[in-house]
Amino acid sequence: MPIHSRRLIKALVMPMLLLPMVLIGCKGSNPPRGRLDPSKDATNKQAPASDEDVYLYRGMGASYLCNARAAGVEFPKAVGIAASTYAQVLNGRHGGVVASAGDKKLTNKQLFAGAEFQVITGALQYCPNEVPEDVKTKVQEAIEKQKK
Repeated sequence: MPIHSRRLIKALVMPMLLLPMVLIGCKGSNPPRGRLDPSKDATNKQAPASDEDVYLYRGMGASYLCNARAAGVEFPKAVGIAASTYAQVLNGRHGGVVASAGDKKLTNKQLFAGAEFQVITGALQYCPNEVPEDVKTKVQEAIEKQKK
Protein backbone atom coordinates (compact mmCIF):
# COMPACT_ATOMS: atom_id res chain seq x y z
CA MET A 1 0.00 0.00 0.00
CA PRO A 2 1.46 3.43 -0.90
CA ILE A 3 2.71 5.57 1.98
CA HIS A 4 0.18 8.35 1.32
CA SER A 5 -2.68 5.85 1.63
CA ARG A 6 -1.29 4.58 4.93
CA ARG A 7 -1.07 8.14 6.28
CA LEU A 8 -4.63 8.81 5.18
CA ILE A 9 -5.94 5.63 6.77
CA LYS A 10 -4.01 6.38 9.98
CA ALA A 11 -5.55 9.85 10.10
CA LEU A 12 -9.02 8.38 9.68
CA VAL A 13 -8.81 6.06 12.66
CA MET A 14 -7.42 8.58 15.16
CA PRO A 15 -9.91 9.88 17.73
CA MET A 16 -12.11 12.55 16.28
CA LEU A 17 -12.98 15.64 18.31
CA LEU A 18 -15.24 16.69 15.48
CA LEU A 19 -17.31 13.49 15.32
CA PRO A 20 -20.53 15.33 16.25
CA MET A 21 -20.14 17.25 12.98
CA VAL A 22 -19.89 13.99 11.07
CA LEU A 23 -22.94 12.47 12.66
CA ILE A 24 -25.00 15.60 12.07
CA GLY A 25 -23.92 15.73 8.43
CA CYS A 26 -24.59 12.03 7.81
CA LYS A 27 -28.24 12.08 8.84
CA GLY A 28 -29.32 12.91 5.30
CA SER A 29 -31.49 15.79 6.48
CA ASN A 30 -32.32 18.81 4.41
CA PRO A 31 -29.68 21.53 4.47
CA PRO A 32 -30.23 24.12 7.20
CA ARG A 33 -31.28 27.59 6.12
CA GLY A 34 -30.17 30.96 7.35
CA ARG A 35 -27.46 33.58 7.06
CA LEU A 36 -23.92 32.48 7.76
CA ASP A 37 -22.60 35.93 8.67
CA PRO A 38 -20.19 35.90 11.63
CA SER A 39 -20.39 39.70 11.85
CA LYS A 40 -23.85 39.25 13.42
CA ASP A 41 -22.20 38.12 16.65
CA ALA A 42 -22.98 40.65 19.41
CA THR A 43 -19.33 40.96 20.46
CA ASN A 44 -18.28 41.40 16.82
CA LYS A 45 -15.69 38.64 17.08
CA GLN A 46 -15.66 35.59 14.86
CA ALA A 47 -18.58 33.30 15.57
CA PRO A 48 -17.89 29.58 16.01
CA ALA A 49 -18.78 27.39 13.06
CA SER A 50 -22.40 26.37 13.53
CA ASP A 51 -23.98 23.12 12.37
CA GLU A 52 -25.22 25.08 9.35
CA ASP A 53 -21.68 26.20 8.54
CA VAL A 54 -20.32 22.68 8.93
CA TYR A 55 -23.04 21.29 6.67
CA LEU A 56 -22.15 23.83 3.98
CA TYR A 57 -18.38 23.26 4.20
CA ARG A 58 -18.86 19.49 4.21
CA GLY A 59 -20.95 19.66 1.05
CA MET A 60 -18.49 21.93 -0.71
CA GLY A 61 -15.53 19.75 0.24
CA ALA A 62 -17.29 16.58 -0.85
CA SER A 63 -18.30 18.23 -4.13
CA TYR A 64 -14.70 19.20 -4.79
CA LEU A 65 -13.52 15.68 -4.00
CA CYS A 66 -16.15 14.09 -6.26
CA ASN A 67 -15.38 16.45 -9.15
CA ALA A 68 -11.62 16.07 -8.78
CA ARG A 69 -11.88 12.28 -8.74
CA ALA A 70 -14.17 12.31 -11.80
CA ALA A 71 -11.49 14.40 -13.55
CA GLY A 72 -8.85 11.79 -12.75
CA VAL A 73 -7.12 13.38 -9.75
CA GLU A 74 -5.63 10.81 -7.36
CA PHE A 75 -7.69 10.30 -4.21
CA PRO A 76 -5.05 11.38 -1.64
CA LYS A 77 -4.33 14.59 -3.54
CA ALA A 78 -8.02 15.43 -4.04
CA VAL A 79 -8.97 14.79 -0.41
CA GLY A 80 -5.90 16.69 0.82
CA ILE A 81 -6.78 19.81 -1.15
CA ALA A 82 -10.45 19.66 -0.18
CA ALA A 83 -9.64 19.14 3.52
CA SER A 84 -6.99 21.88 3.54
CA THR A 85 -9.45 24.34 2.05
CA TYR A 86 -12.13 23.32 4.57
CA ALA A 87 -9.70 23.78 7.49
CA GLN A 88 -8.54 27.16 6.13
CA VAL A 89 -12.15 28.38 5.98
CA LEU A 90 -12.76 27.21 9.56
CA ASN A 91 -9.65 29.09 10.67
CA GLY A 92 -10.28 32.23 8.66
CA ARG A 93 -14.00 32.63 9.11
CA HIS A 94 -14.46 31.10 12.57
CA GLY A 95 -11.07 31.42 14.24
CA GLY A 96 -10.72 27.62 14.37
CA VAL A 97 -13.71 27.24 16.71
CA VAL A 98 -16.50 24.76 15.96
CA ALA A 99 -19.58 25.08 18.17
CA SER A 100 -20.21 21.32 18.37
CA ALA A 101 -16.66 20.77 19.68
CA GLY A 102 -16.86 23.43 22.41
CA ASP A 103 -15.51 26.95 22.63
CA LYS A 104 -11.82 26.09 22.43
CA LYS A 105 -9.84 26.91 19.28
CA LEU A 106 -8.89 23.67 17.58
CA THR A 107 -5.35 23.08 16.33
CA ASN A 108 -4.63 22.98 12.62
CA LYS A 109 -4.03 19.24 12.94
CA GLN A 110 -7.45 18.76 14.59
CA LEU A 111 -9.15 20.96 12.00
CA PHE A 112 -7.52 19.10 9.12
CA ALA A 113 -8.35 15.66 10.55
CA GLY A 114 -11.96 16.65 11.11
CA ALA A 115 -12.20 18.27 7.69
CA GLU A 116 -10.71 15.22 6.02
CA PHE A 117 -13.21 12.95 7.74
CA GLN A 118 -16.08 15.29 6.83
CA VAL A 119 -15.06 15.49 3.18
CA ILE A 120 -14.64 11.73 2.86
CA THR A 121 -17.95 10.92 4.54
CA GLY A 122 -19.62 13.45 2.27
CA ALA A 123 -18.03 11.83 -0.76
CA LEU A 124 -19.25 8.45 0.46
CA GLN A 125 -22.76 9.89 0.40
CA TYR A 126 -22.54 11.72 -2.94
CA CYS A 127 -20.03 9.74 -5.05
CA PRO A 128 -19.21 6.44 -3.31
CA ASN A 129 -17.65 4.97 -6.46
CA GLU A 130 -14.91 7.62 -6.27
CA VAL A 131 -13.74 6.52 -2.79
CA PRO A 132 -11.26 3.61 -2.62
CA GLU A 133 -12.55 0.46 -0.90
CA ASP A 134 -9.85 0.47 1.80
CA VAL A 135 -10.82 4.03 2.77
CA LYS A 136 -14.52 3.10 2.87
CA THR A 137 -13.72 0.24 5.22
CA LYS A 138 -11.57 2.37 7.55
CA VAL A 139 -14.18 5.14 7.70
CA GLN A 140 -16.94 2.68 8.56
CA GLU A 141 -14.75 1.11 11.26
CA ALA A 142 -13.98 4.54 12.74
CA ILE A 143 -17.65 5.51 12.80
CA GLU A 144 -18.64 2.22 14.46
CA LYS A 145 -15.85 2.56 17.02
CA GLN A 146 -16.94 6.10 17.95
CA LYS A 147 -20.60 5.05 18.34
CA LYS A 148 -19.63 2.59 21.10
